[in-house]
Amino acid sequence: MGRSRRTLPEELLLLALDPTTGTTAQPQSLDLGLAGAQLVELALAGRIAPDGDRIAVVMPRPTGDPTLDSALELLRRRGSPVRAVHWIGGPRLGLRQIYLAHLERCGMVHAVAGQMCGVLPTTRYQATDTAISRDIRARLDSAIRTGVPPDPRTAALAALAHAVGLGKHLYPGNEGRSSRSRLRDLIRHDPMGGLVAHAVMDVQNGAAVQPRRAPGTPGGNNRQSAGVAMPQRRSGMARVAAH
Repeated sequence: MGRSRRTLPEELLLLALDPTTGTTAQPQSLDLGLAGAQLVELALAGRIAPDGDRIAVVMPRPTGDPTLDSALELLRRRGSPVRAVHWIGGPRLGLRQIYLAHLERCGMVHAVAGQMCGVLPTTRYQATDTAISRDIRARLDSAIRTGVPPDPRTAALAALAHAVGLGKHLYPGNEGRSSRSRLRDLIRHDPMGGLVAHAVMDVQNGAAVQPRRAPGTPGGNNRQSAGVAMPQRRSGMARVAAH
């Protein structure tokens, strides 16, 4: 691969990839999750930072990853911080196919051509190295099992996995209920991951056009009462008018 560390979009996609069927779980919401994962990865790289419920570019220098740099350039062109929910819900769907092609070029998956009902052409993707997927899953399992606060990357991955609905895919049935609950609770351990995960869920719930109200205010979405910590506002950054 030529890289020692996988990006969060790559990890989220590999986590969603079913090793048996070669299909991805939650394909509709996964595109939103991948857009959110790009934001978290750019934040971890020091290129962007949260400004309340907005995203601000703080260092426009490219990362060297073409797909991430494309997103960074689009953010830079906006000229002012953009609401995370507007960015994730914007017209950039299709990221799943972009990243599947990227993983294929990197040698992490290979495409398997097939047909549906003997007529419609289909493409499945099989992981070429299942140890990579096992490692990603093991990090989540460890965070859920031990209760020890995970590193920011794992916390963000957990938040995104919950946001796109991978909980039932990773921890199915009644026996997985407690693990799904703990997966959801990991959202509190990374402010950027929490901001993005809530934005992903807001887009899915059709709330992208409404500014998020503070928890506890009339008409607000009081997620803190459900045990999920909201990201804190950064005090040193200017607020701008809503787009």
